[in-house]
Amino acid sequence: MKTQLEASVQATAQQLFGQDVAIELTRPEEQFGDYATNVALQLAGRLQRNPREVAEELAAKLREVLKDKLQEVSVAGPGFINLRFNDAALLEAAAQHPERSLLGKNIVAEYSDPNPFKVLHAGHLYTSVVGDAIANLLQQAGATVHRVNFGGDVGLHVGKTMWAIIKRLEGENPDRLQSITIEERSEWMAAAYVEGTNAYETDEQAKQEIIAINKRVYQLHTDQDHESPFAQVYWTCRHWSYKYFDTFYDRIGSHFEKYYPESETAPIGLQTVRDHIGDVYQESNGAIIFNAESYGLHTRVFINSEGLPTYEAKDVGLIMKKWADYTFDQSIIITGNDIVEYMKVVLKSIEQFMPELPARTRHLTHGIVKLEGGTKMSSRLGNFLRAVDVLDAASEANKAATGQDNDQTVLGAVKYAFLKNRIGGDLIYDPQESVSLEGNSGPYLQYAHARARSILRKAEGQASVLVDLQPGERSLVRKISEYPEVVNRATAELMPHHICSYLYELAQTFNRFYENNRVIGDEREAVRLHLVNHYADTLRSGLQVLGIPAPEQM
Repeated sequence: MKTQLEASVQATAQQLFGQDVAIELTRPEEQFGDYATNVALQLAGRLQRNPREVAEELAAKLREVLKDKLQEVSVAGPGFINLRFNDAALLEAAAQHPERSLLGKNIVAEYSDPNPFKVLHAGHLYTSVVGDAIANLLQQAGATVHRVNFGGDVGLHVGKTMWAIIKRLEGENPDRLQSITIEERSEWMAAAYVEGTNAYETDEQAKQEIIAINKRVYQLHTDQDHESPFAQVYWTCRHWSYKYFDTFYDRIGSHFEKYYPESETAPIGLQTVRDHIGDVYQESNGAIIFNAESYGLHTRVFINSEGLPTYEAKDVGLIMKKWADYTFDQSIIITGNDIVEYMKVVLKSIEQFMPELPARTRHLTHGIVKLEGGTKMSSRLGNFLRAVDVLDAASEANKAATGQDNDQTVLGAVKYAFLKNRIGGDLIYDPQESVSLEGNSGPYLQYAHARARSILRKAEGQASVLVDLQPGERSLVRKISEYPEVVNRATAELMPHHICSYLYELAQTFNRFYENNRVIGDEREAVRLHLVNHYADTLRSGLQVLGIPAPEQM
């Protein structure tokens, strides 16, 4: 409806003044109308005329052209034009759906990206929640979305962990892994990583042993060795990691089409970089680098002096693999802010030989997640905030507040607390605030949905079509009509927080309506039941896009 109205205003301006102007309607405060435009101010500058006079002339013509849709066209201030729908047009606007603007597009969404042999931290939880919401937005806009996950099953962190594991097993003794229970596995490996990292940094002999183990891990994949004792330790622990990931993703309602392990992308990246030595990458002190200083960036190593691919080469391989698998129209990558400059260098290097890939890649980044009063996490030091710590903190806060153990409420609390903030900055997570049934929280919106469904269950009559809206009814219909525009904006910007803000405002609008307008037993019960149902459906739709459960009862 907004797009159609913008087109009508643009055509009218062209007809009256012979000027082609871009029209963007905005939402003013309700007392001024349903939409507003400053087009008269734009036209006045071009025409060298008084903007108020231009606005009055345009408003008069719009009253004529849009008389079947507009109840009122008024001019305010120096030349702003306010437009107010009639009831029928407003109801039509409220019945609109978000645009299917990405129909036929093929999009890869890569997020979460945990490393086997390490524990999932709060950042993985954050990117999983945000990534799911963004993927949901893209899907509702009509795109085919491939949710993928990238993680380091080879690399120095694996070498460090394997070194400590072998020490703990008193040698390459895979049979001794059987004594580690399912519940202990992830923490056991996380502790081994910390132990290996400390040894690498403080003990020169251990460092050389870890470097040698790192090479052996790469060789396992080259040789397809699954039988040697060393291989059995490695593959068993890698399997434990993936099972741990799957269990966690099930808990938070995430799912992925494909895991890309670094062992799969490393050979591709290695070969790609070698194929472009001389024209893109250069040799330097036995390593292969990309000198990006001429592009205003910095130089990075893609193949180290040992002949092993660095993270940079593995990311080159990942992008090439995703392209081979999906021939995507767009590739979205969600990571922490700490690799912004790193990713610029990787993409700039690829731009030199396949410019279409960086052009189709969009890198979104976020800050760190800390608990209220917490400190910055460090998996290297072992004092980091784990993903389960966040969920457990929410669960404990919810029990303290309600006396109940409700996974849907906890999940809604955490997800909404993450999603209501604009992607980019650091996030301080407050468990008590997140589970509150008052204020801007997930449980508040879940309760708002359950409350609306409860009203509908109590009704004996049937909902009827809305006609001749009364003031309180009109305010709610007007707010509902904003939903498609909010979703369209969130999709275009890849910013789910817009939906959070809207849903909170929608629930507040409904509360004001319900406080002042009786539903059950009123002579307008049938009409208002229709409105309550429309409100509940809109609330549920928004929560589903965010990946938050919308319970029927609470």
